[in-house]
Amino acid sequence: MKVYNTLTRQKEEFKTIHPNEVDMYACGPTVYNYIHIGNARPIIVFDCLRSYFEFRGYKVKFVQNFTDVDDKIIKKANEEGVEASEISEKYIKEYEKDAKGLNVRPATIHPKVTQSMDMIIDIVQHLVDNGYAYESQGDVYFRTTKFKEYGKLSHMPLEDLEAGNRVEVSDIKEDPMDFAVWKAAKPGEPAWDSPWGKGRPGWHIECSAMATNYLGKTIDLHCGGQDLIFPHHENEIAQSECATGAVFANYWMHNGYINVDNRKMSKSLGNFFTVREVAEKFGYEPIRYMMLQAHYRSPINYNVEVIEQCKASLERMYNFKKNIAFALSKAEDGEFTDKQKEAILARKQQFIDAMEDDFNTADAISAVFELIRDINPLISGETLGSKQHIALAKEIFDELIGVLGLLYNDKEEEIPAEVTALVEQRAAARKEKNFKLADELRDRIGELGYAIEETRQGTKLIKK
Repeated sequence: MKVYNTLTRQKEEFKTIHPNEVDMYACGPTVYNYIHIGNARPIIVFDCLRSYFEFRGYKVKFVQNFTDVDDKIIKKANEEGVEASEISEKYIKEYEKDAKGLNVRPATIHPKVTQSMDMIIDIVQHLVDNGYAYESQGDVYFRTTKFKEYGKLSHMPLEDLEAGNRVEVSDIKEDPMDFAVWKAAKPGEPAWDSPWGKGRPGWHIECSAMATNYLGKTIDLHCGGQDLIFPHHENEIAQSECATGAVFANYWMHNGYINVDNRKMSKSLGNFFTVREVAEKFGYEPIRYMMLQAHYRSPINYNVEVIEQCKASLERMYNFKKNIAFALSKAEDGEFTDKQKEAILARKQQFIDAMEDDFNTADAISAVFELIRDINPLISGETLGSKQHIALAKEIFDELIGVLGLLYNDKEEEIPAEVTALVEQRAAARKEKNFKLADELRDRIGELGYAIEETRQGTKLIKK
């Protein structure tokens, strides 16, 4: 598999540190509000990447943190007159509800900052001891100039980063580009004891501590949104590599931005949408599909037309899933040639080839639709394909859809006995050419929430 490594700006063969194992870390949400659709993209994309690794036989250890102490959380808590922990715990639960709706599995480990203070303080102390960080009036700052490779992820030298970014100028910092790894306590804020007095971590240090603690000094893959490249991930690299003396992550993958009606999403423009708001109108699954129907590094433009197109594509997939299951139940044993088998397996290989080329889910989805196009004549024509042919097609379809994490809302409901009995009575009435009774029975079935559809393969019962 080849992935585009942000660190080297090129596609590289993905090689893991340990055979058949992938250690991956993704920066999780700061839990002070509902996640928005921009947050949803890395959550969905890297959940799918994890599934693909598992499909290819890797054992995946996936760590995604919760930032549960932060200026935004504290501000929200003060506005609502509650403890910061109450805000963070509330929105962790809301995140979990949205993640479940998006069919995103829980990470192997979801560490919280508030439960990771010992490891955070330990890494800060290590940086101080080695001269990479210094204490000043209760704060601790990282010396960016001492890390000669600072800027290697964003591909800009330190002087350009300083010129191009607003930095906090302060008398207590040695250099304007130095960043806080520990902040002195302020009145009314949550704080923890440390060698430098009461305080709390800087934003960047938490991920370094949790990633190295749970995955080791060097991890296979670190991923996140494009907006995190600088300063967050740049700072993670600097402090992690200075603390451990080892390469922090071998590969860095970053997803592209989401625009709304071709404009950058922002509250000030009034085009800011939470996942919950979109899901209430369109459902969660079209959001997941939308994030996967484009290449992860490409920008996505969200609007009503796009999400409706995603719904229509999903409906096409759902119809195929129902139709092939029905056809399989009616099919009989028959000829199934090697050529027919190879044609189906070629679509699976097409899917794999797309995913192996920098995780191209857009082309992978195209392979699924080409499989649908190939098989539709076998399940909807006058003559059904053989049971063996249809069964293999269904197996491959289900397998590929499972990797993408789609069609998870297709819950098979048990048909009530009353409806089954009416269907059987209607079949008998039709056999006896009692079409008046058959029509009456069809209407009674309709009143119970089901529709009858006559196909070349027989009678199909559909829930309305």
